[in-house]
Amino acid sequence: MASRSLPGRPAATALPADDSVPLHARVRHRGLLTVAVMGASIMQILDTTIANVAIPHMQSALGATSETVTWVLTSYILASAVAMPITGWLADRIGRRELFLGAIFGFILASMACGAAQSLEQMVAFRFLQGVCAAFIAPLSQSVMLDINPPERHARAMSIWGMGIMIGPILGPVLGGWLTEQASWRWVFYVNLPFGVLTLAMMWALLPATRRTDRRFDLFGFSMLALGLAALQLMLDRGAHADWFDSIEIWIECGVAVACLWMFVVHMFTARAPLFSRAMLADRNLVTAMGFMVVVGVVMFASMALLPPMLQTLFGWPVIDTGLVLAVRGIGILMSMWVAGQLLGKIDARWMVGAGLAIAAYSLWQMSHWSLAMGMEPVIISGLVQGLGMGLIFIPLNTMAFATIQPQFRTDGSSLLNLFRSLGASIGISIVTTLLGSNIQTSHEDLAAHVTNSSVTLLDPSTADRFGIAGDTALAMVNAEINRQAAMVAYIDDFWVMMWVTLAAVPLVLLLRPPKPGGPVATAADMGH
Repeated sequence: MASRSLPGRPAATALPADDSVPLHARVRHRGLLTVAVMGASIMQILDTTIANVAIPHMQSALGATSETVTWVLTSYILASAVAMPITGWLADRIGRRELFLGAIFGFILASMACGAAQSLEQMVAFRFLQGVCAAFIAPLSQSVMLDINPPERHARAMSIWGMGIMIGPILGPVLGGWLTEQASWRWVFYVNLPFGVLTLAMMWALLPATRRTDRRFDLFGFSMLALGLAALQLMLDRGAHADWFDSIEIWIECGVAVACLWMFVVHMFTARAPLFSRAMLADRNLVTAMGFMVVVGVVMFASMALLPPMLQTLFGWPVIDTGLVLAVRGIGILMSMWVAGQLLGKIDARWMVGAGLAIAAYSLWQMSHWSLAMGMEPVIISGLVQGLGMGLIFIPLNTMAFATIQPQFRTDGSSLLNLFRSLGASIGISIVTTLLGSNIQTSHEDLAAHVTNSSVTLLDPSTADRFGIAGDTALAMVNAEINRQAAMVAYIDDFWVMMWVTLAAVPLVLLLRPPKPGGPVATAADMGH
């Protein structure tokens, strides 16, 4: 496909898009460009969790209820899921450089608008716009990191990119809590301005252009996928509030999701020019990696959703202490990602993925043996172990996913991998929170059945009402302790479930193919990508 001219580009900012020269050979200052790409990636991934701790403050400032304020989070997730699949088509159509710069610029503007929002309606609208821009940043950053490095440096590039992707969600609550306490919840969004402007300037100066292609847009396929993903995300996010399938709303969303996603799958196999190339989806490594990304989303993000409320509510830890203890898993991620980067190419990457899954499952086994009498040490140790496992999974998996597909499919492939990781996070969080609520009730009934006059020596529950206020107070204290113990049992049950899910994914390693030396052979037309 012939190249098009790219107007408005300063001559000194980027080398021309030459189809005969690989992109990594046209990059000036690869190190600075890597810093810029990672700055955009970390800024985007932080915003998936940084706003969570500020929700109670937003609720009072925006005059929202506890149920409606959750749309601040839902709108962002919904927009990202809907927009992410068309990243590859937009990058081909308008140019990856233009899309990347536009996404960063839009993300900064949306962040400023979120910080200045005066009503819940404004906040939800601006968060939706922020989610659309964020959807493009994640896959573009990954594909750029692959393209600006030669094949022999892909493992190192993915280790650098993975550090930002995996550590960002861990640091988000810590940074969000600190900004909310020291300044205001609005600074959770304003903090993106200085980093975003610096990142945008560096990207403008250093990111080379890529050729544009006349790629037909599959409107029907995108419509079905967008409606299906939107309905699925709404169902997962609203399920716990609406009491799941006891609600007509959840049945409608489930029906729309199943019908639309089924039609999208059929359309993918029958359309003349589908949204995603069938040749790309025929790649076994990429499809298997999508399945693994669901597991990564479940284990990583579901754990991060469970632990902060557990440690703050049941153990009474302050927000900052909770954040610092949980951030230790980031150290484990950094360590194992560095090790994975060094070992890739020397040992079979499938062994690293399998070992990472086993280590992550062991950390969940450790967490299933927690008790209310423990201190910080078990949380720190299990977090470090889980970080070691997740790092060993993430880098080899991403490297193998892109080792066997052609370069022109990298942006589309990256968008699908990021989408499946996001879906895994949504599915995992919905499942564990639903199980948590159900198991708390069940455990409370089981524990309460054992509270008798023989088990509570200082008080006979059957005659406590004779003592008036003192008896009521004593019963309330007993009930509070039963609630606390029941909650701990429910959290332990969730950790057991996640452990078995992780172990069940281990056999998928056998479906992966080790990368060939030098990676896939690129055609002359692919070089400009």
